[in-house]
Amino acid sequence: MDRKKVVLLVAALLIAVITAFMARSMFTGASAPQAEAAQASVPTGPKILVATRVLPLGTLITADSVRFQPWPKELVQSAYFKEGDKGVSIDALIGTVVRNAVTAGQPLTQGSLVKPGDRGFLAAALGLGMRAVTVPVSGLTGVAGFVFPGDRVDLVLTQTVNATNGPALKVSETIVRNLRVLATDQRATPTLDDKGNTVVTEYKLVTVEATPRMAEKIAVAQSIGTISLSLRALTDNAAELEMAMASGEISIPEGATAEQEQAIMQQVAQRPSASRSTYATGGDVSRFQRSSVPAQMPLAVAAEAARTQKQVEKITKGPVVRVSRGGNVTEVEISRR
Repeated sequence: MDRKKVVLLVAALLIAVITAFMARSMFTGASAPQAEAAQASVPTGPKILVATRVLPLGTLITADSVRFQPWPKELVQSAYFKEGDKGVSIDALIGTVVRNAVTAGQPLTQGSLVKPGDRGFLAAALGLGMRAVTVPVSGLTGVAGFVFPGDRVDLVLTQTVNATNGPALKVSETIVRNLRVLATDQRATPTLDDKGNTVVTEYKLVTVEATPRMAEKIAVAQSIGTISLSLRALTDNAAELEMAMASGEISIPEGATAEQEQAIMQQVAQRPSASRSTYATGGDVSRFQRSSVPAQMPLAVAAEAARTQKQVEKITKGPVVRVSRGGNVTEVEISRR
């Protein structure tokens, strides 16, 4: 090979090696400032309380709803919940209700939460268009005190339907389903002992969340018979959600994101229902009880029967003697022999 060509080839290789080395040094040097800038952008100020997810109006704060996160010192407001302040902790805020809607990652302020017992707490805990209804219960009808605020229950009405002939009909009927419990007596949060365990206590009143139409039905039901609580399992909502999806009750718009779809499904799962009413009669429990609704006597027939009864009593009634004592006149029937 020509000596001149060899020299040119070696020179080209050296230039390529030097160029690659310089390029590597440039990229390495450029990445270091980026890493330093990214590291410098992490807030180093005090930790404040922020929402871990979207918290609509009326949301009950749980342990996974909020967290403490570092925040730039110059952006910290006096209304924020700062970690380390007296009385500020996640445990102390569990059971409070969101008064104003909060987006994910947004700091919570002192005025955005309402504590149990504060004025407006129950109104803030209600969902849009919902009403609070109080139902009297006992140890027997209230699941022996094992229903707590935040649980979901069904309401069962037990009544006696009188019959014109034969025994009365004993019947129980589930009138509304999937109602959220807002409070038991005047407590909107469960009572805890020294170890943090929930204390089971009996109560006389249970306040539930219902639609206006359901509130009317519950008010009437209290005058008809006895209302009992039926505690729902957590998995019941998932099962009814699957039934609603299969029947086409849930309508998810096309192009909805995963978060929007989850929000729609969660709203349906937490919706109370009064459409599917089920019942059981005394005949379903005992062969000696009725299993059908007694025939109701028409008003005209009932009036005629009453007149006939009075006439019979008048005919069979014996002689009557009127006795006057001090201006008071009484009738004394003389029995026939």
